[in-house]
Amino acid sequence: MIPQQGQLPKSKKGSRPGFDNDSPSRLNQIQMSNHYALILAGGSGTRFWPLSRNAKPKQLLNLFDDTTLLEQTITRLEGLIPLENILILTNALQEEEVRKIAHMLPEENIFAEPAKRDTAPAVALGIGLVAARNPDATMAVLPSDPLIQDTAAFQSVLSDCLGIASQTDALVTIGIKPTWACPSYGYIERGPSAKLDYKTDNEPFEVTRFREKPNPELAEQFLRQGNFAWNAGMFIWSLKTVTAEIARHSPELADFIDELKASSDLHATVAEKFPKLTPISIDYALMEKASRVLNIEATFDWDDVGSWISVAQYLNTQGDNNQTNTEITEIDSENNIIFNARKESRIALLGVDDLIVVQTEDAVLIANRHQADDIKKLGDKLPEELL
Repeated sequence: MIPQQGQLPKSKKGSRPGFDNDSPSRLNQIQMSNHYALILAGGSGTRFWPLSRNAKPKQLLNLFDDTTLLEQTITRLEGLIPLENILILTNALQEEEVRKIAHMLPEENIFAEPAKRDTAPAVALGIGLVAARNPDATMAVLPSDPLIQDTAAFQSVLSDCLGIASQTDALVTIGIKPTWACPSYGYIERGPSAKLDYKTDNEPFEVTRFREKPNPELAEQFLRQGNFAWNAGMFIWSLKTVTAEIARHSPELADFIDELKASSDLHATVAEKFPKLTPISIDYALMEKASRVLNIEATFDWDDVGSWISVAQYLNTQGDNNQTNTEITEIDSENNIIFNARKESRIALLGVDDLIVVQTEDAVLIANRHQADDIKKLGDKLPEELL
């Protein structure tokens, strides 16, 4: 079994190599001190307008309760990764709000990217920041915006991933078991079970290849084959392994990481070098080319909360399948989604079906629920002060 927190793998003689005189609590501190997390918290606020704005996208919203998705992402790491080892990357527009939500983290752990450069430069920035602190680190790269409610299962999977990454030369991914033939996600094609020198609670598989977003017919084929997982953008690796792989496949990013490690002024180095990096995704730049990638399929629930349709699944139902976050008045109305951020006001529906109605302090959205994915198009028509 991969060691859980407070444990280290036993040697063949049953001793803990290098730590024979340490107490369990001391072992826990040593292991956790090498664990880091990079949370990616940028993105735009187009799909959940008018509740979301460019300065406040979905991970910074209270969509489900009084906590944000970003705050939930941080909380899920408790007991696996110390707060002082959790870093967040965001952008200048969202930095102020991120700092308010992530107030439990050291101020210096929150970085605003000076330019938009896709996920590979962002991840390289995170790797460089961690490497400047602890060259022996094992780190997880996590998105800030999925809804995950089973924290225990999440921690079990992540703990196995951290253990595997720290003891092998593999990059590790967490995949999501497909529930339908979704053409909007990238896919991970799994091969045979990985051969390790120890057992894990969650079985790892060798990754055959990464597959781009398929057409509907190919997605159906992936689903039938059964050895595919949705690519959720969750990566775990040791710094030693990931920097070696980046050096082989992306010299530009490797040079940037080296500059960060040697920098006496990280913010100045980032401001000068980051905007010059080539925009490219981490999948293209690294994951598809890496020597060995392993995948563990998530045993926890996962929802990327991609639209108001997704949010509606978690709202209360009133009347004839009207899904709402607050009390409404309705007559002869069905299959509507209502989200009212002005709790002192009242929304009433009369003879309407299949609508999305969202009310905020300064705007109201009324949309056909079958066009939920097109709400982002409104950004081209709305005045700038409402974006």
